[in-house]
Amino acid sequence: MSKVTSVNRNRVLWCCEDRNITVSELADIIKIPTSKLAAILKGNEEFSVSQLKKIATFFNKGLLFFLESGPVDETRLRTAGFRTLSNENPNLDPKLKSLIERAERQRQVFLGLLETNGDLASRDFKPPLLIGLSINDASSTIRNWLQLGNQLDFVSYRAAIEKQGILVFRSNGFAGKWQIPSDSGICGFSIFHKRYPIIFVRKQESEKRQLFTLIHELGHLLLHSTGFIDELDDLYSHTGKERQANAFAGNLLVPPEFLNQIDLRNKPHSYQNYDAWLKDFSRLWGVSVEVILRRLLDSNDITKNEYESYRTWKNTVPKVEKSGGTRKYRFNEPKHIFGDTFVRTVLDSLHARQINITRASSYLDNLKIADIHKLERAYNAF
Repeated sequence: MSKVTSVNRNRVLWCCEDRNITVSELADIIKIPTSKLAAILKGNEEFSVSQLKKIATFFNKGLLFFLESGPVDETRLRTAGFRTLSNENPNLDPKLKSLIERAERQRQVFLGLLETNGDLASRDFKPPLLIGLSINDASSTIRNWLQLGNQLDFVSYRAAIEKQGILVFRSNGFAGKWQIPSDSGICGFSIFHKRYPIIFVRKQESEKRQLFTLIHELGHLLLHSTGFIDELDDLYSHTGKERQANAFAGNLLVPPEFLNQIDLRNKPHSYQNYDAWLKDFSRLWGVSVEVILRRLLDSNDITKNEYESYRTWKNTVPKVEKSGGTRKYRFNEPKHIFGDTFVRTVLDSLHARQINITRASSYLDNLKIADIHKLERAYNAF
C-alpha cells in the first residue's frame, strides 16, 4: 500500500477542531483503529493514499490542502461571509458546516465560469437602498425591483431573485451531499457577499413553506447585509432581526393590494374553516394560509387569539403521507438544486469548450454524461 510522506498533520488536527470531532471519531470515519491514527498523527507512521483521500473527502478538502506546509490561513481558505456565519454559530453541526462550505465552493465555481466567459459583471447584486424605509415600503420597493407579477410560486420568485444577482440553492430531496441532515431543524441559510450572495432553502413537502424561507433569507441579505442560519422557530419570531425578516417576507409575499382583495365579511366564526376561506388566495399567491393570516393579524383584521388558535389547531392536523420519489428525472436535479442561472452558466461554458464534460459533471452534482445530454436537450427545447 503506497504511503504519503509529506502530510501536514497539523492540518488534519485543525480540521478535527474545526468540525468539533475527536481523533477517535475521525478514526471511526476512515475505518482504522484509533491507536493507529494517533500514531500517524504523532509522526510514528505515515498515511496511506487511501486514508488521506477519505480524510480529504470527509473534510471537503483537496489532497493538496494536507500537503501544504505551514498553518491554515482561514482568511484565504474561507470567505468573509462564511467566517461571519461560522463565528455567529460556533456549534454548527459538522454536516451542516460541510454543506455551507460546499455551497460556497459552488459560488466560486460559478464566478470562475463567469470570469472565463467575460461575463462577471452582467448580473451583479445591486439592490435598492432601503435605509430609512419602513418594512412595508422596503418590501414594496423590492417587489418592484424583482419585477414581480400577481400569480406567483417558488419557481417564479426564485427566477426573479436569481435575475438580480443572487444564487438560490435548494437542498436535494434524496440522501446525498446536497441534503440538509434529516435530524436538523434548519430551514435555510444565507451568506452575504457583495457579489452573488447565496440563499440556501431546505426542500420541504410544501413549496409554500420553501417560498417563505426564500423570502425570509432575502430579507436578511437586503435589510441586514449579513447571512443567517434559520430554524423553524426563527420563521415565527417576533423579536429582533428575525422579526424584521419575517415582516419583510410577509409584506412582500402578501402586499396591501393583495390583502385588500379579501372580503373580511366572509371570515368564518371558527378558525378551523380558515383554510377553506383563504384557499383560493393561497393558491393564487403561492403562500400558505398561515402567511395570509399573519398579514391579517399585522393589519388588525384578526386577533392574536384567532391566529394562535389556528396555528395550534393546524399543528394537530395529521400530515398526508406521500409515497417515495423517483429519480427518473435525475438529469433535471441540478436545476432544482443549483437554479437555472448556475446550470445555464455551466452548460454555456461546456458548449464554448471552456470546460470539458467531465468537469461539467463535477459541477452538476456528478451527473452522468448521458444525463448531461438529456439536460442539454431539455434546455434546447425552450
